[in-house]
Order: sequence, then structure tokens, then C-alpha cells
Amino acid sequence: MDENFDFVVVGSGGGSMCAALYMRSVNKSVVVLEKTDLVGGCTSRSGGVMWVPNNRFMKRDGISDSEEQAMTYLDALLGDAEDLPGAVRERRHAYVRQAPAMVDFLVDQGIRLTRAEYWPDYYNDMPGGSEAGRTVIAEIFNVSELGEWKRKLRPTFLELQASMKEMGEIATFKHSWKGKKALVRVMLRTIRAKLTGQRWVSCGAALQGRMLQASLKAGVDVRTEAGVKELLVENGRVVGVVIERDGRDWRIGARLGVLINAGGFARNQALRDRYLPGSSVEWTNSPPGDTGEMIEEAQRIGAELAHMGERVGHQIVQPPEHKGLHPMMQTEVSKPHTILVDQSGVRYMNEACSYMEFVKNQMERDRSVPAIPSWMILDSQYLDRYLLGAGVMTAKKLRAWQEKGFMRSGATIGELAAALDIAPETLVATVGRYNGFVRKGRDEDFNRGARAYDRYLGDMSTPLGSLGSIEKAPFYAIPVLPGDIGTFGGILTDRFARALRGDGSVIAGLYATGNSTASVMGNKYPGAGASVGPSFTWGYVAATHAAHI
Repeated sequence: MDENFDFVVVGSGGGSMCAALYMRSVNKSVVVLEKTDLVGGCTSRSGGVMWVPNNRFMKRDGISDSEEQAMTYLDALLGDAEDLPGAVRERRHAYVRQAPAMVDFLVDQGIRLTRAEYWPDYYNDMPGGSEAGRTVIAEIFNVSELGEWKRKLRPTFLELQASMKEMGEIATFKHSWKGKKALVRVMLRTIRAKLTGQRWVSCGAALQGRMLQASLKAGVDVRTEAGVKELLVENGRVVGVVIERDGRDWRIGARLGVLINAGGFARNQALRDRYLPGSSVEWTNSPPGDTGEMIEEAQRIGAELAHMGERVGHQIVQPPEHKGLHPMMQTEVSKPHTILVDQSGVRYMNEACSYMEFVKNQMERDRSVPAIPSWMILDSQYLDRYLLGAGVMTAKKLRAWQEKGFMRSGATIGELAAALDIAPETLVATVGRYNGFVRKGRDEDFNRGARAYDRYLGDMSTPLGSLGSIEKAPFYAIPVLPGDIGTFGGILTDRFARALRGDGSVIAGLYATGNSTASVMGNKYPGAGASVGPSFTWGYVAATHAAHI
């Protein structure tokens, strides 16, 4: 070996930093190898929230939860998971038990976490579901505290210096005093930050900024542009990795093990064609390095792969001005005064369902009726009250969207249908039927707005939450695509995060977490942070196991 560490971590997402921090807490040497020029992985670009049942902050705030209640929920959602080996009950139970311990460890390391005040589980109406929510978040972070490393932290999708709670409030500023106050608060913070040399970030950048700061302080060796080319195996055990350094192969030994947390394969069209046919790299918001080679390298040395047909779908739009990061539309399509229809003009789902379910529904619908893209139908009430496409809808933007063909419009629903090449009578009937449900206060087709999660995504300041009529002219439509924020399948691991072969045996010295693995959540998304939470948790589990074997 050219150099040696106790533990080698491939990739720099949330689980990587968590594992590295644990190793340093027990005085073990560790290196984090990131192949791109920026640190943070998918976690940094995400909402940066963790779904952690029975966490310390729920106890602090008097929110009822337990291992048993969380298991009841996951069992109801996933069943026996016979065809989802990464989500078997043993692993689910290990997750429910270890995730709160992971959070306790991070808090003890000085990571400033708390809980989202109100963020319902995505299926909160199922047995064991929590309306208050099980989501843990990082407090907003002054990224200037990182010094030179500030430039190496991958930015999140949110440009405003606002928390996620504030962003939710700002979305209603046109008609809500709470929203106006949140907007003023964020503007004042931004002005103050500029005057004092600060830069506040939230979401994934806040979480990963805090993790990076703590890791560097603890003595973790973090390297960028250090992509792993090969896993080194001796006598059936993974003993290190090969990277390229100064134009030659550089061998790094790992006395205790190697942890793969290098993301999934969302940026690899060949793998998407094999496992996710009909999807496109042009629709993903995953980072550029999400190309799947470490999943393939693990498979080369015998690792079993599972859940490769799953991804964390997220509805997106591609407005003319977008610059790589596609605006994600979950809250927009869940607001009152809008519905989603396929290309025949028919509504086909509860628009306020989870983003993963939304995209599954869209892909499934497209197999029988053209639905990629589907049309988000909205009226002028919507534009009067809400944001659209990641920003305020100014008259200038409205004209530009229409002139470039991205947004279609009509003085009547029939005229809008003609602009969409939809039979006018079909769209008129669809909108009329929906308006009838709004008058009744009950969606008889898809039950939209019946659960707390739907109302949370909608507008909780209105009586019906997610329901609102579509009747004020002019009317508009924009195309919605089945995007994603990463894949959800990969290396099969056990309850200790150890990589497994097809016969169930352990590949000694190899651990995996994050989107490089077959998710413990299987083919569902139980709540906000159901990918980041497991990434952190299995990173923590891998490090504790490797450090003490």
C-alpha cells in the first residue's frame, strides 16, 4: 500500500461524514474520498432532512412515538417485502432502533439538529403513522465558517437564505401575513449577512456544512477529485482501494474496512435503460458524480444487487430559464386551484401524494395513456395566490413562458384544451367534475386532501387545504415530467451494513450505505428524509461495527 488508514470511505454524502466522525470519536484514522471537486453528495443537494422515528426531539416536544409504533407503520406500508431483500423486517427493525442512536451521537458531537415542527409522514393515515412527523433537520448554517472549504461544499437547491419552514411560509406571502412576515425576516437576514460577511444556508447544505465542519475539526482526511478505481481484495476480504494520484495508481489500505457511499446511478443512462426503462438522465437533480461505477465495482467482487428498478422520483418542470437544477414541483401541484391530467385530458391520481408515488403513478399511466409529460392545469386564482416554478410569476416571466411554448393558456378551459391538443369536451368534463368535488369538500375519485399530509402540502390557511376550484380565467397549463433526486437500489447489505453475496454470505471488510445500496425503505417513501436518514444511520452502524469487531 502507498498509505494506510483504519477506515476508508468512498463518497462524501451524509453517511460518509457520519461514519468518519464516529471513527474519529474512537481515535481511528479515516479518509473520505470524493471523486468530484465538491463535497456533500446527494445529501448536500437535497432537503437535508432525516426520517428518524422515536427521536430525542419528539420526546423533547412531547410527541408520542416508539419503536413499536414505527414498526407498525413500516409493516403496514411495506408488508413482508419478500421481493425487496433490502427492506426485510430484520433490517427495518435495526433501522428503527439505530436511527435515534445515530442522532444522539451527532448531537453529542456538536451537530445542531432539531425536528421539523410539523411535517406529517407521507402516509400518516396508515397504522402507526405520525401526523406531527418524525423528521429531523439541521439548523441553518453560516457556511462562511468553513473558510476555504466553503467553496468545496456542494450547494443545495435553495438560493434564499431561509429555512425550509420559512420557505413554506413565503410560498403564501401573496395572501398570508405569516408569509409576508417570513419574507421580510429572510430579507433582513440576507442584508445583515451581506454586511457582516456571512452566508446562511439551509436544507442539505446546512446539514452537510455542519457535518463537514465537525469532520475537519475531528481530523478526518477529506479529499476531493479522488475517485476510486478499484476495490482491493485479499483472501476474500476487502483491504483497500485504488485511486489515481499524480498520474499513477495509488493504493490506500483499510485496516478495518471500506465503506461505499458513492451515490446511485441516476447520471448513467446505460444503467437507467437497463433497470429504469423510460427514464432519462435529463430529468434528474442528482449530482454529476452519481454514475454508479462503485455499485458495478462491488458487483465485480461478488456483491449482490437489489431494488435496481427503484428511484426517488420527484416531479419536475424544465422552464426556459432553468440552468441544470430542475424546479421540483411537489408543493406546487398540491396547492388549491390546480390538477394534473394526462395527454388525453383525464385526471389520474391524487396530486398531493408523495413525490415517489407521484412519479410511479405517472410512469405507470404512460404505459396505457400518454402521460409524459402530464399537464398541470391551473387558473388565475392560483397565480394570484402562489409561487410557480421556483419563483414569483411576474408578467415578464409569464409572457416569456408563453412565447417560448413552455406555458399554454386559454380564455376558457375549451381554448386551453385546444392549445394542448386535447379534446375540449374531455378537459371541460375533467375540470367540471373536479370543481364539483371542491364544492362538496371531498375528492370522490382520489381522496385528495383527506389526510394531514395532503393538507400540509397544500395551503393550511384555507378550509380545504389542498382543494380549490379551477374557474377563474385565463387558464394555464405547464408540462410536468417524472424526474428524480436519485436511484434507490444497489448493493444488498445486512443489519450491520455489511455487503452481501448472492448466497447471503458477508463480503468481509466491505460496507455500504446511501443510494449505493438497496434501500431499507424498499419501494416506498414513508416520510421526509427516508433516504438521507438511512444514509446517516447505516454509515453510523457500519462504523460502529467495523471499529469494534
